[in-house]
Amino acid sequence: MTLEKENTEIQKVLEKVTILYAGDSGDGIQLIGNQFTNNTALYGNDLSTFPDFPAEIRAPLGTLAGVSGFQINFGNVEVFTPGDLCDVLVAMNAASLKKNLSRLKKRGTIIVNTAGFDKKNLRLAGIDPADNPLTNSSLEGFKVHEIDITKMTRENLKESSLGSKERDRCKNMFVLGFIYWIYNRSLDSTIDFLELKFKGKQEVLKANLKVLKSGYHFADTSETFSNRFEIKPAEMEAGQYRNIIGNQATALGLIAAAHRSEMNLFYGGYPITPASDILHELAKHKNFGIKTFQAEDEIAGVCSAIGASFGGDLAITASSGPGVALKAEAIGLAVMMELPLVVINVQRGGPSTGLPTKTEQSDLLQVMYGRNGEAPMPVIAAQSPSDCFEMAYEACRISVEHMTPVFLLTDGYIANGAEPWKFPSAEALEPIALKVKDPRAEEDAPYLPYKRNEDLVREWAIPGTPGVEHRLGGLEKDKETGNVSYEPENHQEMVKIRAAKVNRIAKHIPKQELDSGTTNSKLLILGWGSTYGAIKTAAKELKSEGVDVAHAQIRYIHPFPENLGEILSNFDQVIIPELNDGQLIKLIRDRYLIDAKGLNKIKGLPFQAQEIKEEVLNHLK
Repeated sequence: MTLEKENTEIQKVLEKVTILYAGDSGDGIQLIGNQFTNNTALYGNDLSTFPDFPAEIRAPLGTLAGVSGFQINFGNVEVFTPGDLCDVLVAMNAASLKKNLSRLKKRGTIIVNTAGFDKKNLRLAGIDPADNPLTNSSLEGFKVHEIDITKMTRENLKESSLGSKERDRCKNMFVLGFIYWIYNRSLDSTIDFLELKFKGKQEVLKANLKVLKSGYHFADTSETFSNRFEIKPAEMEAGQYRNIIGNQATALGLIAAAHRSEMNLFYGGYPITPASDILHELAKHKNFGIKTFQAEDEIAGVCSAIGASFGGDLAITASSGPGVALKAEAIGLAVMMELPLVVINVQRGGPSTGLPTKTEQSDLLQVMYGRNGEAPMPVIAAQSPSDCFEMAYEACRISVEHMTPVFLLTDGYIANGAEPWKFPSAEALEPIALKVKDPRAEEDAPYLPYKRNEDLVREWAIPGTPGVEHRLGGLEKDKETGNVSYEPENHQEMVKIRAAKVNRIAKHIPKQELDSGTTNSKLLILGWGSTYGAIKTAAKELKSEGVDVAHAQIRYIHPFPENLGEILSNFDQVIIPELNDGQLIKLIRDRYLIDAKGLNKIKGLPFQAQEIKEEVLNHLK
């Protein structure tokens, strides 16, 4: 069923809009954010999202620490970030307004739930009741819409058999229905979602549907909300699209790699924010032969994956920085044995427990060097939610084809963020070439498990294959037979061989390209990982303002692309924005001896495009 306004005239057509939903963790902010995102994707807009929520399961109600937010930037143009400042702020209580008012544009729109501004909520937010922002003129210059959403929800459900807490939980649907009317959207996708979610809970379903439609009708009939806006569908490359969240894309990339290589996929891991959703998503796809094992701890998770790799499976483990620290010794074992293994690090704020639900890029040096001994590993990084699919697939390809564990870096920002994704057919994906020992090969000489090809890659000897029995373990081994060896010359040679094997992967990865600008541009912005969207937006805006800059985003960090040094040598100035205190810049300076400058942010928040623009302009001055 679709609700339509009798007077369907649209007051204004907009190019793009940024909305920030904010309220208590129990207000269902993430749910309505995701529902609006899915609706927007179905409508055909380009979009980018930023969910931002507390670490606590039961965050303190009414406080600044308990505020949950969901920002979405959508439009009929290309969108690369969730937006710097928002056009519309939906504040369900005083704390959410106080925390997020600075993120609203001048003359922006505020929609407030007045029930969240009583004396109790003001006190919990650290606001003197005499200084209520709804009455003290501090919001002058903004367009403020005051609605007692809680009261209207309760009035709508006064005949419901649900308890008062269950009724109040429906108020997020009032907000969603209201916003749907403002932006001329159908309720159908959310009605379908609710009917599926609350199948078998008819009273809960009835209540949510009633409040959703009530919010829509309230906006429709109120003279206060006469403005209605249209954001037309974006022009996108032809193809099939779906809305994708980063962790979902990672899981689907792993599944695609298993399917394309005709291997069984085994995931062994331990739950940790913000990586757990990879396990959750993989567990849904047992129909593809996916095996998932939730281990008792991080060490057991990675060791189970190593065992699966020894047995011939495509082996995966995932965690965040603290879990990767625990996995380090076992990962070194996989390096020594030269077995395929994909290790996914969904980075978050650290050190220690740090900021579990906030984003950071602070584990790059950890994955490069955080193992005992000389234990080199390939390291690659995804740059957006949809890119998590391609880079997860690529991590599997590199790992299997080069018989090595591989690190894939994402982070909380892109792991939880969403965007439209044009998904490929399985046949369009690059094949994955296995180097498994052929049991039919007739050789008179003894089997040499560490005999190598031109890329220094050994064959994968699957247990049970006749004639490939050999010793395996963490002790140093002879360069061909695999027997334990303590010979100094052999150890040095094996260390050099393992490093050279990883370095030769550079011949099998794409050359580095400029995302925008040319080698004649005045300055290069060099990024990696989730800084992509903010850098690309900043570069586009600078170009439109007549500022000549180039942008390159590194996805292959170890080894670097073969031509990266040549590209860097063309620029007099290189700026490297990172969500850490300067980690890629150390690798770049060390390898290429260039005087790159860092732009570092360590606040648990992604970059805004404006921050990068200002830094570029300051350097060019």
